[in-house]
Amino acid sequence: MYPATRRTMLKNLSGAGLVAVAGLAGRMAFAAGIRPDGKSALIVVDVQNCFVTGGTLPVKGGEEVVPVINQLAARFENIVITQDWHTPGHASFASAHAGKKPFDTQKMPYGNQVLWPDHCVQGSDDAALHKDLRLPTAQVIVRKGYHQDVDSYSAFMEADGKTPTGLGAYLKQRGITQVFVTGLATDFCVAWTAMDARKAGFAVYVIEDATRAIDLNGSLAAAWKKMQTAGVKRIQSADIA
Repeated sequence: MYPATRRTMLKNLSGAGLVAVAGLAGRMAFAAGIRPDGKSALIVVDVQNCFVTGGTLPVKGGEEVVPVINQLAARFENIVITQDWHTPGHASFASAHAGKKPFDTQKMPYGNQVLWPDHCVQGSDDAALHKDLRLPTAQVIVRKGYHQDVDSYSAFMEADGKTPTGLGAYLKQRGITQVFVTGLATDFCVAWTAMDARKAGFAVYVIEDATRAIDLNGSLAAAWKKMQTAGVKRIQSADIA
């Protein structure tokens, strides 16, 4: 009877059965807690005055991510910060295009660009990091969008899809294999960072309650769908041991 039973079990583990077991294993791993190690990096995306209440491009509840990120930071040896850092009159600003208003789109050489209010201008208080961030092991600040004619949402690649920031090479040289993405906004800079990190070969987690979204015309749902397709894992801060 044992050989037959064993064959039946092996058969049941194929196809949908194997998927079910794998899914259960994944849930058990999350329940046990994900423990960051020396090969893990926390990426804190654009937690700047611009994107919180009172800023030029506020994300609803943006400041609420700060205490969550500060708690997470204590668990990470490696932290990277990104900072939107635009030139005056940047090509992504609606004010740079006659007859355009914020949240219109504009065809650019690298594709369709959402046009934003003037924001995160270099050296302004609006562009400064939130004063309450506490990231003692942060090693690098990646500044994005400082080239006049191209926007940059991702910490890894500018919006032209051709110009790397150098972050991927830096992390790999440090032996980092997995990244945990937090910050603002979920459906733009966080999502682009997460998907480009996957393209660069990293295991990627987005910590949902450490992010907030703009959700422009359904952009949040669309971003989560794209991230899932790319293999990005969606977790909560409570999943980090």
